[in-house]
Amino acid sequence: MNPSAAKPDRARFLARLRFSAGCHLIMLPTLALLLTFVYLPVAWAFLKSFYAFEVGAEPHFVGLTNYVEYLTQDPPTWLSVFNMFLITFFNVAVRLVFPLIIARLIFALPGERSRHYYRLAFLIPIVVPAIAVQLLWSRMIFADYGLLNETLQLLGLGDWTRGWLSDPQTALLAVLCIGFPFVGGFEVLIYYAGFANIPESVHEAATLEGCTGVSRFFRIELPLVLSQLKLIVILTIISGVQSFESLLVLTQGGPGFKTMVPGLWMYYNAFSFQRMGYACAIGVLLFIAILGLTLLNLRYFRSSEDLQQGNA
Repeated sequence: MNPSAAKPDRARFLARLRFSAGCHLIMLPTLALLLTFVYLPVAWAFLKSFYAFEVGAEPHFVGLTNYVEYLTQDPPTWLSVFNMFLITFFNVAVRLVFPLIIARLIFALPGERSRHYYRLAFLIPIVVPAIAVQLLWSRMIFADYGLLNETLQLLGLGDWTRGWLSDPQTALLAVLCIGFPFVGGFEVLIYYAGFANIPESVHEAATLEGCTGVSRFFRIELPLVLSQLKLIVILTIISGVQSFESLLVLTQGGPGFKTMVPGLWMYYNAFSFQRMGYACAIGVLLFIAILGLTLLNLRYFRSSEDLQQGNA
């Protein structure tokens, strides 16, 4: 072997090694923080779900007792699970429809400047804190003397007025209506980016074939934004299963358990009832539910890339 040829190869190898070592060193602080504040708490929750303990007290190993109690003995369990799935699938449905329509309408505008202004108009509400929006609905729209009841009074429908968030028959429906007309700026931007990434040649070919209007949307454009639809479904499922902040602010899970969800019940058990092990068990079950729903979505919800590979 020529020694002079081996030297450049060794030099390139050492250069790649130094570059790789530098990249790993840059990532180490982030990995250490993730390990400390994400992975270790998750592992701790899995472990402590087999114990009964309060904060500052000695834990006692109880095995699967926490899981058995939650699944078979706790009164709010199955009603809260039903509420969670209802809220989650409702949010999935509305976020797959209304923002998609608005994004397509914006994309159809003739001028880039008008598209920019409309995107900005739908983006501005993102900067408003979610808690402010929820308080607005609860104090100004659904309150006893709120906008909805006052409008019904003006229309001569006073018999229909009620405490929308305190009436057991309407509390969950009122919670579902929070955010009407369900056009979030984040979803609109995601869908708009999907439409903008469709090659112009596709539109030209569709025009030549006489495929326009609604037919073009369903037959050509919608299949090409399936990746964006898939992303929104995953994010909405994760948010719907694990979030409870809005219900804590709006109804505290009431009246009774009519608007209770597992995440809120986990919060109450951890910080109100001081049953930390039991709350960890509920959190583990929520993790399993999120993982299962996400895997089902990845398995059966085809993206635009999958569709193109299948047609290739």
